[in-house]
Amino acid sequence: MANRIGMEVSFAVAEAAKLARSEVVAAYPITPQTHIVEKLAELVAEGELDAEYIPVESEHSAMSACLGSSAVGARTFTATAGQGLELMHEVLFVASSSRLPIVMAVANRAISGPLNVWGDHSDVMAARDCGWIQIFTENGQEAFDLTLCAFRIAEDHRVLFPIMVHLDGFHLSHMVESLYPLEQSEVDAFLPPYKYPFALDPAKPVTLGAYGPPFIYTEAKKAQEVALRSTKEVILEVWREFNRRFGRQYSPVETYATEGADTLLLTMGSFSETASVAIDRLRKQGEKVGQIRLRLWRPFPFEELYQAVRTAKVVIVLDRSISVGGPGGPVCSEVKSALYHLKERPQIVSFVGGLGGRDISVADFENIVRKGQKLAAQGVGEHYEMIGLRE
Repeated sequence: MANRIGMEVSFAVAEAAKLARSEVVAAYPITPQTHIVEKLAELVAEGELDAEYIPVESEHSAMSACLGSSAVGARTFTATAGQGLELMHEVLFVASSSRLPIVMAVANRAISGPLNVWGDHSDVMAARDCGWIQIFTENGQEAFDLTLCAFRIAEDHRVLFPIMVHLDGFHLSHMVESLYPLEQSEVDAFLPPYKYPFALDPAKPVTLGAYGPPFIYTEAKKAQEVALRSTKEVILEVWREFNRRFGRQYSPVETYATEGADTLLLTMGSFSETASVAIDRLRKQGEKVGQIRLRLWRPFPFEELYQAVRTAKVVIVLDRSISVGGPGGPVCSEVKSALYHLKERPQIVSFVGGLGGRDISVADFENIVRKGQKLAAQGVGEHYEMIGLRE
């Protein structure tokens, strides 16, 4: 393992794609993702990465090019953010239903309007049902590690699904952080050469995903749903292998300071680390609080969530996206749905904040926990709070 170094997180993601020996990179620059693909273009131009770099005219074209390269058996990587993810939206469904193991980094960004280039989770939540495996990262080390793991997971013949690796725009993508990179020999031992079992061959032409009339479409979507859910065992297997080799363990749902806690704060992404500081402060004050970090977004980790909340009385969910006209936050809605069947389930309180790149401080998180406890005591189940509003 290489010595610890400082590196911009976007460059760490690009380095992971290089160490994975990506063969095709098709991408369009969009803030705050641009540094990832600029770095990869530089690595290709300087001969440090033996890959085909395809400069395209839009994100729709980027994902379309990824479809072709992955379908013929090339290890394929791309990256995008915000509006770019939405521009490629229709093609995302083709990638997943065609079982093409593309890896994509998403530097999460707020969706217009008004125009905003800063980070929140509105882009990923708009694409949550596109059939991709989706993983959230909190820091540079995780972005590096989980990008490497994404290739191993996606290309496993038991999986063959595309994967998004989410990192918060600006709050994470443009930060210089300390991390342990890996040597090329270490990555080669962890990530075997890619061989797609259904690679297209001009000598044996076939039609792929052309038309699904009513008598087969339902069965095709059911098969896709069953297959995506079944990938969790492989995800766990790969994360265990990564831990065995490199000493860093990842789990679908991760807990922090939950011993004896009857109130749990659920977070996703880079703000989780700030929330952990707030949890530490509250526990020093005698509060019985803990934290849940939701890492695996799709397939949704139902069983792991059940185990994480089994002794909790209150679960406070922070969403960084709002379901406009709906029940508040999309993550909270899914948590409520996942826990609904439990005979003894905790009260769930929804908060929405950090929209459009607005910070949530340690003190803000402390207030979220205290207010969430107060609302739970009042029995306010269908209520949600939007935090950080200007007076």
